[in-house]
Amino acid sequence: MAIKSFQGFRKAVKKEFDAPILVSDYMSTKLVTFSPEQSILEVMEKFAKHHISGGPVLDDNGFLVGIISEADCMKQISESRYFNQPILDKSVEKYMSKEVETIPHDISIFDAAGIFDKHHRRRLPVMKDGLVVGQISRKDIVIAALKLSGQNYK
Repeated sequence: MAIKSFQGFRKAVKKEFDAPILVSDYMSTKLVTFSPEQSILEVMEKFAKHHISGGPVLDDNGFLVGIISEADCMKQISESRYFNQPILDKSVEKYMSKEVETIPHDISIFDAAGIFDKHHRRRLPVMKDGLVVGQISRKDIVIAALKLSGQNYK
């Protein structure tokens, strides 16, 4: 007599991974921001004080008008050396990058990684409804990926 293998009714197992994978889950929200009228010298002092390498430039209404980085400050340092002058109180507006790539708050860190790869930026302002709500860096994406390693995503 043959034995038939029989499994009774089983409850369907729902395999959903519910970990945070959005940019908004990993972005920095306490930003050091700059204004277009600030001096480059002031910016460099803030970079040193807060241990940062760049940040968004906002107008008086809080709208993003540019981004300033250590690389932009290097231009001022180089010019001051070339003209044999001390670092002057030139404004951020002269040296900031005005064409700023931004990233929406509600995309996944995987899509964000693709944007970083495409644009070769170290940091991107995170936008929601036309306003800066945070900033995410390549390091933030790497940390997020490490936290999520070994998981299955849908």
